[in-house]
Amino acid sequence: MSSYAILAFFLFLGAVLAWGAMLTGHLLSPKTPRTPFQREAYECGNSTIGPTRVRFRVGYVFFALLFLVFDIETLLLFPAVSALSASLRGEETGIAPLLAAGEVLLFVAVLSFGLVWAWRKGALKWD
Repeated sequence: MSSYAILAFFLFLGAVLAWGAMLTGHLLSPKTPRTPFQREAYECGNSTIGPTRVRFRVGYVFFALLFLVFDIETLLLFPAVSALSASLRGEETGIAPLLAAGEVLLFVAVLSFGLVWAWRKGALKWD
């Protein structure tokens, strides 16, 4: 079987599963709230005071997205560091120690560049 056929199969399977999950949620979800109590916004069991929709500054969302990006990139740093430490111990990893060290340094450089860029843009200010 061709590798393109396998890729197409998994893309098709992913699309069918995603579409099926959305369809199931649409069919099983209630259409309209039945009672006035169900129409209220739920806030930790307390009745809401004031409007239920509050605008947030975009800076908070940007700060959260930056956190996620750096968190995931730090998580992706783990395999490179483990390959570097294994190659330095002399274990056969299929990667030369100098190449592994270069990968780690490049990864840290990209992280540092992103952090400096975000800092200079003022994205890390929490006002």
